[in-house]
Amino acid sequence: MPLRTAKDDWRDAKRQAAHDAIVEAAWRLVRAEGLAGLSLRGLAVEAGITTPTVYAYFESKDAIYDSMFQQAASDFAERMAEPSGSSDPRQVLIEGMARFAEFCTSDPARYQLLFQRTIPGFEPSPAAYEPAIRALEATRRRLADAGIEDPRHLDLWTALSTGLVDQQIANDPGGSRWIDLVDDAVGMFLDHCRKAATPKGRKR
Repeated sequence: MPLRTAKDDWRDAKRQAAHDAIVEAAWRLVRAEGLAGLSLRGLAVEAGITTPTVYAYFESKDAIYDSMFQQAASDFAERMAEPSGSSDPRQVLIEGMARFAEFCTSDPARYQLLFQRTIPGFEPSPAAYEPAIRALEATRRRLADAGIEDPRHLDLWTALSTGLVDQQIANDPGGSRWIDLVDDAVGMFLDHCRKAATPKGRKR
């Protein structure tokens, strides 16, 4: 196997930098025009390159979305993995849901790409989706630490979290009307889960 040279490393670094610059231009474009507004021609203009140059780095528009998804999912996994400032399981869940809501509402285009199927036919590749799986596993562990292990309750948690975000983005963009309900939502969730775990006929 031939040894890599400094020139090889330089070439790879240059290609990666160009790749990343195109992805950043794609983010600027979708934040201004929406996810559906991404076109290869428009992206080339935004990035200051030619359309054939875009194709030199990405074989299709979906390939660009895939790189964007992987970047967004990695950022999300890192954000959700940050340690809590509390050892109380309830407070950890409150902080986790608030952190999720802040991450999502701070960038609606990123939220839509990660959590809503707004691009017909697009599915992230396994490599791009892997950080999202890690983030979900971190959520599962936080719930388990609070004594919640029923898979249905994980589904309920994600539905509550995204529901608040959806309402916030749709009805009070830039505000906090629905984000302010995080404490109440977590309280209702925990009450429901504890009641579901209590055998019938027995009071806690």
